[in-house]
Amino acid sequence: MATLVTFHAHPDDESIATGGVMAKAADQGHRVVLVVATKGEHGEVDEGFLDPGEALWQRREQETHACAAILGVARVEFLGYVDSGMIGTPENDLPESFWQADVEEAAARLAAILIEEKADILTVYDENGNYGHPDHIQVHRVGLRAAELAGTKRVYMNTINRDHMRRSFEQLAASGAEVPGDITPEDLDSFGVPEERITTTVDVRPWIARKRAAMAAHASQISETSFFLAMAPEVFEAGFGQEWFIRCDAPPGLQETDLFDGLG
Repeated sequence: MATLVTFHAHPDDESIATGGVMAKAADQGHRVVLVVATKGEHGEVDEGFLDPGEALWQRREQETHACAAILGVARVEFLGYVDSGMIGTPENDLPESFWQADVEEAAARLAAILIEEKADILTVYDENGNYGHPDHIQVHRVGLRAAELAGTKRVYMNTINRDHMRRSFEQLAASGAEVPGDITPEDLDSFGVPEERITTTVDVRPWIARKRAAMAAHASQISETSFFLAMAPEVFEAGFGQEWFIRCDAPPGLQETDLFDGLG
């Protein structure tokens, strides 16, 4: 069996982006390790949701461990950086923010975990962080450098299949259904990558209930009435029943259906 390390920016990113492959890997007997760069300190939360005196990061840490238990994660680690907020916000400039972190220093922290775990596979995000969030872009930079330092050979960039999203939204519109989140076709140009760049498409529909439950575990950020969980089951499955990756060492024309394809 192999060890999969998934590296994410904030609590809840793991369930949205790679929850399916994490649950699948765990069920197949692989060791799954979750590393999160920040504790999502600058997320939004409804008034009165937190207990008196409770900080948001404390709740999000608890939610991460609850999510990990659902997905079968063996180990959870936080790198110790602070959420940088959305692009262009003052939080980007805080010296303790992940966006301001020295890439070599942050990569060394992650590399230490990769070496300790003898990681076979590392997942990060694509070069635009899937949708331009500064912490997601930093995950890409730090993750690739950490893999170099640790000698982790197989690295996947988790991404969004832009063409699949466009087809899905067109089908929704044609059926007369409400388009989730009022997203326009133009908005899709800033998400993910064209389908032709994707090397690895994993069907996670058998684990879709676990993935949804993992997302719901992050209740401070993903309520039952949120964009994600308010979707009808068939819409949720269409949107989240596959997870997409770009394998960094992919030979020309590679088309995989599993992160573990070809591993000894």
